[in-house]
Formats: sequence, C-alpha cells, structure tokens
Amino acid sequence: MFIAILRVIVRRLLAIVPVFAVVTVLVFGALRILPVDPAQMSLPPSATIEQVEAKREAMGLNRPIWTQYSMWAQAAITGDLGESAQYRTSTAAVVLDRLPATIELVICALIFAVCVGMTGGLLIFAVRGTALESVGLVVTSAVMALPDFLLALLFILLLGVLIPIFPVNGRLDPGMQVPSYTGFLLIDAVLTGDFRVIVSAFEHIALPVMALGLAFSPTIVRVLHASLINTYQQSYIQQARLRGLSDREILFGQALKNAIVPVVILVGTQFGGLFGGTLLVEMIFSFPGLGNLMVKAMQTADLSVIMAISLIYCATTLIFNSIADALAYLLNPRLRNG
Repeated sequence: MFIAILRVIVRRLLAIVPVFAVVTVLVFGALRILPVDPAQMSLPPSATIEQVEAKREAMGLNRPIWTQYSMWAQAAITGDLGESAQYRTSTAAVVLDRLPATIELVICALIFAVCVGMTGGLLIFAVRGTALESVGLVVTSAVMALPDFLLALLFILLLGVLIPIFPVNGRLDPGMQVPSYTGFLLIDAVLTGDFRVIVSAFEHIALPVMALGLAFSPTIVRVLHASLINTYQQSYIQQARLRGLSDREILFGQALKNAIVPVVILVGTQFGGLFGGTLLVEMIFSFPGLGNLMVKAMQTADLSVIMAISLIYCATTLIFNSIADALAYLLNPRLRNG
C-alpha cells in the first residue's frame, strides 16, 4: 500500500509542473503589459536617459517578450529572481526574509481553524434533530459571511481596544529581540527559554491567527456536519448499532474516519487560500510577512517581488492540493480499491 500511495503522491506532484509553467507565463505576461518600466524603477530617480537605456538592454527589455520570459525562466531555475526595485537587493533574499513569518501565521491559523471547525462540527452533529442544531448552523453561516479583514478589525476593537488583552501590531513587544536560529519567531522564542519573550510572541500572533482561522473554520464545521449526516445513513453504521456498539464507539471508531475525508481535502485545497488571505490581515496588524510585502510591492510597482510572491502563492496552492489528494487516497479505502 505504501508504494501505491507514494506513486499517487509522485504522480500528483508531477502533474502540477505544466500547470505551474502556464501560471508563470500568464503572470509574467500580465506584469510586462503594465505601463511600468522595470529598468527605470530599478535605478535612482537621478538616473540619466542613457543609464536607463543601458539598464533596459542589460535586462533584455528591448527583446521580444518570449525572449524576456526565457531569460527570466533560466535565471529563476538557478534561484535568481532578479533585483527588487524597492529594496535594491536580491528579490529572493527579500522574499525569503519575509516567508517564515507568513508560514508561521498560516500554519497557526490552520491549526486554530481545524480545532474550532472540528469541535463545532462535532457539537452541532451531536445535537442533530434539535433546535440547537439550527442555531449552530445559523451562527456558522453568520460567521462565514464575515471576511477575514472584517474579523481582524472586530478583534482589534474588542480584544485590542475595548478589552486590551492582545497587542494589535508587530510580532514582539518594543525592545525585545530574538536571535534567529530557525527564522521562525515562535520557535526561536521558545529556544531562547525566556518566558517573557515566548508570551510576547504568542500574544502578538494571536489576533491575526484568530482572524484568519475563524474566517475558515465555519466551512470546516459545515463540511464535517454534512459529511457525518451522510455517513450515518450508510448501512455499516446500522450494522454497528445492531452489534451493540455505543454512539461514541460508532462515531470515533466507524463514522469519523470516513466523514473526515472531505475535511482533509477541504483543508488541503484551502491552504493556499489562507496564504492569499494574509494579504489584508498582515497589513491591518502590521505583520511583516509576504502579504504585507506584496501590498508594498504593488504600491511601488516592484515587479520582480510581485512575480516572486505570486509564484509562491501558486506553488503553495498546487502542492497542497496534491497532498490533499494523496491524503484522501490514504484515508479512503474506496479510492484505493477503485
């Protein structure tokens, strides 16, 4: 079975290569038709016309667009994503410096969303057939209607201003510093062993995590609830009841392992969406991640940074979609046997 699962994972990952290539072409072409001169943007405002033309020639901007794409692709394969016009340094270095913060935020938000979503789905299912089920579904729909940036603003108002429990910007209290062992602040804070630093790091990430996670958790609630309702209509659940199994044994021993498959697929396919959701949330909380960097890059027309972050979003979505498919294959015997 392990070989079969590994074969599925490899096949899914290989399938994303042509899709990713097409996305790079589309994004590159879209950025090139913008009324922005990358050569002029990469030089100081005092640059002469001759210097701009020389830069254009060096960047290959005088050549056909397919030649420009070929040059960019060959350099990108070696890790050269160009130079950031805003920061006057390697685009790869700028993006990699911000990437750990966003990864940390998204993983924490995903864990929060799964915990809240699974708990909510199980609780609403437990009261099925009663008025509480309807109330739970209405509340879930109401929360689902709120976008993550609105939740972020509400959390700032409630838990940052009216009841100031959590800080509303940055990643650490002023004056605190953490040595960079791994690049991930929460891990590095724990490695310092300083309790004040650890608490500060978790307090600062709490509101962004709740805003992102709570925006996603209602979908998990509804998918799990619907999946459990459908699972309990299957014949093997009736057979389990006839064998004298308790409701708890049926739920956690029989039903949940099958009902959770759509949730696994949902989480995998929506992981890339959480990356995209960081765009406004990071801006609202002044969180120094990719979303914040993307907004600033769009404001300054930093095309190489926009291109790099767009491809990270795309690659993340494709990879986690493939992982979700593989996990669904692993969890559902019917997919393996089919």
